[in-house]
Amino acid sequence: MDQDGITELSFEDALKRLETIVQRLESGEATLDESIELYAEGDRLRAQCEARLASAQARIEKITLGADGKPARTQPFDAG
Repeated sequence: MDQDGITELSFEDALKRLETIVQRLESGEATLDESIELYAEGDRLRAQCEARLASAQARIEKITLGADGKPARTQPFDAG
């Protein structure tokens, strides 16, 4: 699958394809050339999944409660 096809996949679909690739590589049935192609595709899928997770994490906000216990405002997520 080319890079354009990978970027159009949902996170879940990219993860499923990555799992399929890992299974194929672990089976030992792929030829050397196919293994190299699968590995390269898997690396692109991994990078895409990482980018989507980083983007999702950046959108997470921490809700700050007011004195009355009700949500008062939000703050950007701080992973540190």
